[in-house]
Amino acid sequence: MPEQKGERNPRPKKAAALKYDPGEDNAPRVVAKGEGYLAQRIIELAREAGVPIKEDSSLVEALLKVELEREIPPELYEAVALVLAWAWRLEGKA
Repeated sequence: MPEQKGERNPRPKKAAALKYDPGEDNAPRVVAKGEGYLAQRIIELAREAGVPIKEDSSLVEALLKVELEREIPPELYEAVALVLAWAWRLEGKA
């Protein structure tokens, strides 16, 4: 659909995916991240796999700065812990 006068283009979608295995990892790792089409694909794959999706623009901005396959830095532990607790509650694991 063409842009109407006075309408702003929507901000490009951004996404990051985390993996955390308490038996193997010291902290969650960033396993996928991207903007635009790549972000949409990450979200599609998560939905197809039944992975809970939490929208948090501040957290995703911070996660996009973390290198792929790296553990999140300590300053993100609390924010990510809240998201993991939310996801585990949804899946009935908490």
